[in-house]
Amino acid sequence: MITVHTACMTGFVESIRWFNRFYTRQIGVLGKAYLNSAFSLTEVRLLYELAHRDGVPAAELGRDLDLDAGYLSRMLARFRQRGLIARRGGEDARERRVFLTAKGRSSIASLEKRARDGIVRMTEHLAPEDRQSLTGAMRTIEQLLGGTRPDAPYILRPHRAGDMGYVVHRHGVLYAREYGYDETFEALVAEIAAKFVQNLGPARERCWIAERDGDFAGCVFVVRHTDEVAKLRLLLVEPSARGAGLGARLVEECIHFAAAAGYRKIALWTQSELLAARSIYRKTGFVRVAEEPHHSFGKDLVAETWERGLP
Repeated sequence: MITVHTACMTGFVESIRWFNRFYTRQIGVLGKAYLNSAFSLTEVRLLYELAHRDGVPAAELGRDLDLDAGYLSRMLARFRQRGLIARRGGEDARERRVFLTAKGRSSIASLEKRARDGIVRMTEHLAPEDRQSLTGAMRTIEQLLGGTRPDAPYILRPHRAGDMGYVVHRHGVLYAREYGYDETFEALVAEIAAKFVQNLGPARERCWIAERDGDFAGCVFVVRHTDEVAKLRLLLVEPSARGAGLGARLVEECIHFAAAAGYRKIALWTQSELLAARSIYRKTGFVRVAEEPHHSFGKDLVAETWERGLP
């Protein structure tokens, strides 16, 4: 008799096997040649490693790619005959370093372009939020199975549909958790975001959304206060993105944009207890010009006005 646990595991294993079959068909790795090239998938993996490492011993390649030594040796011999690689170093063949030649680099560059183009074709029908869900699901699989990857860079993009609601949500969640602000703060953020969308003047106002691997990492806004004064508003950096300079980068984007838009000064309103934000403002050239005690968001606070001149 099959136990419940065994039955569950059987279904679990079959789900993974089905996904593996589906995805390998999607990306075209089942054929003898990869991406309609002269190379197998294993050969492309080897070329990719060589392209992204500045010379590596053959023995190390074998360990990292989990390749049989004899199989690896035959592949490297074929690559050398075709002028794709060169070997340099000592007498011991196992420790001699392997490098791609110019022809080898050209070959892998062409394959990487085909791979990127294939992914674009496969996913171009997806809405932006569906692409974000897809990459999020991939990261979840990596993390649960112990995979690691280098930190991806942060990208800054303009706002799009759905962003304002998320900006309001994350401000409400983080300021309640980290500073004890009540829902009236979230209401203020919603009001600022709504006015930005309703009255947007693209030549002199801008929102930046920061992302990493498709995930929301932070935001900031520049809005018109007067013809000569811009206001920096709603700076937020997610806890997972802090410590990498993203906050300063967002503020610097605001400064450059405001200067190019013709403002003479950029100002902001903050609270004395927001120490990390105040440190960023100080480092990017802002000076505190006023402060005033007040009771808002369920707390006794000290509001501060900071300003910075622009070229």
